[in-house]
Amino acid sequence: MSDAGFHHSLQVLNDACKGCTHCMKRCPTGAIRIAKGKAWISAELCIDCGQCMAVCPNDAIKIEQDPLSQLQRFTYRVGIIPAPFFAQFPDTFTVTQVLSALYDIGFTHIYLAETGVDILDILEAKEKAQALPLISNFCPAVQRLIQIRYPLLVENLTRLRSPAQVTAIFAKSELKALGESLGIFYLTPCAAKIAQFKTEGSEEHRLFDGIINFDTAYNQVSTLLARDKEKYANQNIGFTFPHCTRKALRWSLVKGQSSNQSGRALAVDEMHNVIEFLDILEDEQETSLRFLELDACAEGCVGGILTVRNRFLATEQLRHWSTALPKELSQDLVERILVQSPSFENNLCLKAPQPMQVMGLDKDRSKALQKLEKVDRILAALPGIDCGLCGCPSCLALAQDVAKSQASLRQCVVLKLKDPKELNSLARIWGERPTTANGQKDDQA
Repeated sequence: MSDAGFHHSLQVLNDACKGCTHCMKRCPTGAIRIAKGKAWISAELCIDCGQCMAVCPNDAIKIEQDPLSQLQRFTYRVGIIPAPFFAQFPDTFTVTQVLSALYDIGFTHIYLAETGVDILDILEAKEKAQALPLISNFCPAVQRLIQIRYPLLVENLTRLRSPAQVTAIFAKSELKALGESLGIFYLTPCAAKIAQFKTEGSEEHRLFDGIINFDTAYNQVSTLLARDKEKYANQNIGFTFPHCTRKALRWSLVKGQSSNQSGRALAVDEMHNVIEFLDILEDEQETSLRFLELDACAEGCVGGILTVRNRFLATEQLRHWSTALPKELSQDLVERILVQSPSFENNLCLKAPQPMQVMGLDKDRSKALQKLEKVDRILAALPGIDCGLCGCPSCLALAQDVAKSQASLRQCVVLKLKDPKELNSLARIWGERPTTANGQKDDQA
């Protein structure tokens, strides 16, 4: 499938970028290069995990921020709120107070995203038979990584809808009488989810009318809570976590999914760990694992790039809240779900995801093989220290870029320190004009 229409949510601010290489070295897919002292991101390889933004010391990478004013496009505004959002606030604020403030910033209806976990259970939704181990599709950055880098594992991705999608369908069905005046909005801690939502044709683009970043909503809510302490001190609006089960509230935490699977299951968090494990899985044909929960962010969604609180404190908060929740839903909510069950008929599973066509060394197979041999020869001439001073994340990346005529061997600082004649000799091999001692190209060569 072509990747031409995929939307990316991350952008480099050239005025702020100092070319320090922190982002390039951190990027798990090698999507970043430094050119003319500025970072640039390859749309072909970027999975919008946000790791580059997390390590940038100059705040030179930004993520799209849609304003809260988008709510005003609709008369009735439904917020699909993930539980990790409530864990962003210190213990001095209750869930009820945060909910009250969410209504005050513009929402008219609020649903907990994790309710979708319980809806799937009530409707007894099952995965279609497919390759094992099943790999959760819950993390959009991991799903995109698999589509780009591990196309043979695409068939292992689960087909059941994510809890937030299920909750959105439930909310639309319950409130369908409101017609076109109803808007569904999702709060996200995730750059990849923003990219997914803004990609035309995606399920998120179809189900949601808008997406709001965690930090944007947090700033608005925390301002209200601090400004009107007396108002919120005695708020009780009747919507609390008993509208979901203990299992559902823990869903977005590490092991929140795998701990509820039958058979052997494994949870891996943080993108570099995920890649390490997928490399192993791709190489080993036999495995006794039946389910894999893979999270791009450390500690799961509470470690998302748009969160504001320490992920360990947020994790503890959710686990603490979950201990007070029942193992089963209230009968009232079960009846509400069953009433809307026709809306889910033949609508709980997604179509099989497709591998993304990422151009390798060349579209032509024979030329690609020739360039692969060229990469090996270039790599043998490079120092192999992966210093990053050439503007590529590794010597291998530089060799590949040179083979594709996207970089020059002269970018290698270590080779420049050697005899210029030796560098010119190497450059001739790869079809580049040699340079004189002062670094100027020698047109007489």
